[in-house]
Amino acid sequence: MDEIDFQILNLLKNNSRLTNKEIGSQIHMTGQAVGNRINRLLDDKIIKQFTIEIAYENTQYIRLFMNNSEFTALEEAVNRFSEIEVFDKVSGQACYIIVAHFSREQLQVFIETISKWARYSVETVLVNRKK
Repeated sequence: MDEIDFQILNLLKNNSRLTNKEIGSQIHMTGQAVGNRINRLLDDKIIKQFTIEIAYENTQYIRLFMNNSEFTALEEAVNRFSEIEVFDKVSGQACYIIVAHFSREQLQVFIETISKWARYSVETVLVNRKK
């Protein structure tokens, strides 16, 4: 990857609906050249997918600490909740990190469910500071 690839990625991160021509005009390339670079980034698995960002009312960062070795049962239970955006097994103090968008009531249901297998800590976003 070179500086032009990074510029393309930054533009796409801010607005994945930009056309190749629109990107090209911002980085002084033709739309066809931009399209070729995007295709290479896709082939090289640098770009995994094009997505949207949803303005959620609530966001929680949840760390899970296993009480037992029933990882499969916990993972199956967690994956049943559609409010979960990210569910990663991690190294460090926690066993899992979750990014979720639960209402207060659904968060309570989730906590009661996972408490069979794990302890938890929940951090709730008050204000998003991303510019």
